[in-house]
Amino acid sequence: MSLADLLRETLDVDCDDVWENERTPTPVRVFGMRLHSMGLSVREVPAVLELLGINRSHGAVWNWTHDLAEAQDDPPTAGPSRVAVDEKQIEVDGEDKWLYAAVDTESKFLLDIDVYSRRGTDPAAAFLHRLTQKHDVSDAEFLVDGGGYLTALFRHELSGQLNYRERNYIEKWFQTVSMRIDRFHSFWRGSQSSARHWLRRFRHYYNHDRPNQALDNRTPVEEVLN
Repeated sequence: MSLADLLRETLDVDCDDVWENERTPTPVRVFGMRLHSMGLSVREVPAVLELLGINRSHGAVWNWTHDLAEAQDDPPTAGPSRVAVDEKQIEVDGEDKWLYAAVDTESKFLLDIDVYSRRGTDPAAAFLHRLTQKHDVSDAEFLVDGGGYLTALFRHELSGQLNYRERNYIEKWFQTVSMRIDRFHSFWRGSQSSARHWLRRFRHYYNHDRPNQALDNRTPVEEVLN
């Protein structure tokens, strides 16, 4: 894809209200956001924009990411048949937190993510409750590895099994997000809320913009909606 094509692309959200007080053209901001989602740090993005004759600070790029995270809709509702759920320890401003994620194993669609202060049955139950509110998972089979999930599934009358072999895709997703985090810093230098903002933006990029080789280079959203 050429640079001109990238700059012509728009996000699938209504940007008018988000950017009404911005002086940078929307396509440029979208391009900057794509660069950040794909691996450039908030300090590297302005360096690329400067090559295009656009001078913006890394603070501006950070603000763009947060503004878009607030504006972007939740993922479309899905009715997966099998869902892999897992958690990974991350560091937020020097404190250990737990990143929970759920992936549709067939469409590779990232159903939801959230950050909790601890792991165990109660956080797992809270995360599963979020899933039941956003997606039709009443008939889905959850693939879990313990961690309090079986009890949490029982609380919500959901079906699940301990499965250590067919959950590889959720592990691959955590590897992807870990590499992305490590690309610009070893931990979030901000609040838990800040981490949620970035993850919300990354979820949108992962589902809507990032071609998946397992889906013949379609995106997970294309797979779900088709």
